[in-house]
Amino acid sequence: MEIADSRPALNEYGRLTQVLVKHARDAFVSDAALASQWQAHGFTAAPDFRLACRQYDAFLAALTAHGGEPLFLPPDAAATIDSIYTRDASLVTPSGVVLCSMGKPLRAAEPGAQARTFAAHGPSRVIGAVEPPGLIEAGDVVWFDDRTVAIGRGYRTNAEGIRQFSGMLGDAVTILEVPLPHWRGPGDVMHLMSLISPVDRNLAVVYSRLLPVPFRERLLDRGITLVETPDEEFDSMGTNVLALAPRICLMLAGNPGTRRALEHAGAAVMEYDGSEISLKGGGGPTCLTRPLRRAN
Repeated sequence: MEIADSRPALNEYGRLTQVLVKHARDAFVSDAALASQWQAHGFTAAPDFRLACRQYDAFLAALTAHGGEPLFLPPDAAATIDSIYTRDASLVTPSGVVLCSMGKPLRAAEPGAQARTFAAHGPSRVIGAVEPPGLIEAGDVVWFDDRTVAIGRGYRTNAEGIRQFSGMLGDAVTILEVPLPHWRGPGDVMHLMSLISPVDRNLAVVYSRLLPVPFRERLLDRGITLVETPDEEFDSMGTNVLALAPRICLMLAGNPGTRRALEHAGAAVMEYDGSEISLKGGGGPTCLTRPLRRAN
């Protein structure tokens, strides 16, 4: 099914028209499943299943408030509780979807599960996959426009993964490779999108303390105004902001400084309560969504 006036999501700020999601009830399954997995997957505590489902319903209502169509991933016995964070397992390109090679081994089944949904429902078609020893997770990939993509090089995305993905994009796309900091080490979730969330062509939320200077300068050279997340809101994912349309944002509640700065920059902000679906698993609204199509 084609969606009128939309195209593959080759930026992070156009009006969202189709998005891949997985409801908490299908990713978390039950309190028993959460109890058996949360520690191995690096969650800070076991989410409460019923509360997580209620929070996800409210998140979904906000996500679709501007007309975005959700494409739901079904339950999958091979997937784990991390599969609620649909962003990471697939990449959007001008030609179609590329399946990722997960830097977190426990998430290895997720790209295949997404491929089955794409095959069954479309409109996105899978054109390839990054293969080991290449690693790439889509939380490290940020499209600024259809000719410019930044890719974080860290513990979840390696040089071989970037090389393979670059080969699928071809010469028409410029890749900005961004070295990521060690920060808390390989066991922590540090993606490029932990540090930057574009919310319009010329506006992005950032945590500058951890941005490489050349990349930050490149953002400024592009004419992008930087909304700075305060230090005390970095761990609560103030930098993780999803644009539903240009300067219309969805963010995790509990980051008032970032919200005020966004509103001062002219953005409209909606919030959701994510104690169970975001904070405990380290995944904000960009992580909970795999944008597939955005309006022109």
